[in-house]
Amino acid sequence: MAPRGRKRKVEAALGANSEKREKLAEGAVVVIEHCTSRVYGRHAAAVSQALRGEAPELAVRVNPSRPRRGSFEVTLLRPDGTRTELWTGIKRGPPRKLKFPDPQELSVPGDVGACMTGHDQTS
Repeated sequence: MAPRGRKRKVEAALGANSEKREKLAEGAVVVIEHCTSRVYGRHAAAVSQALRGEAPELAVRVNPSRPRRGSFEVTLLRPDGTRTELWTGIKRGPPRKLKFPDPQELSVPGDVGACMTGHDQTS
């Protein structure tokens, strides 16, 4: 028979996960959607690392939902609900290398930093 305290621990863990999701939902998030092929995954990891290095406070999600076949997209979701395409490789290629951005050249728009800190910049 299972110990009685297990259910409470699982419920507490689920509550902590939902709190983390709410915190991530408050700020800007970069979503990387890529096909499930190994090559696409490797490039997605490189882009993710580059974005985290450029803006460590920015949340990066990789494939939050089922990806489309042959897709490689990097999208910025702002807190106000707007979406900005940072890169789309859907209509690029062949060759396949044209579908992927250079991780060092991909940059986040400057107004995202203001959104993340919560301070309005006035001139």
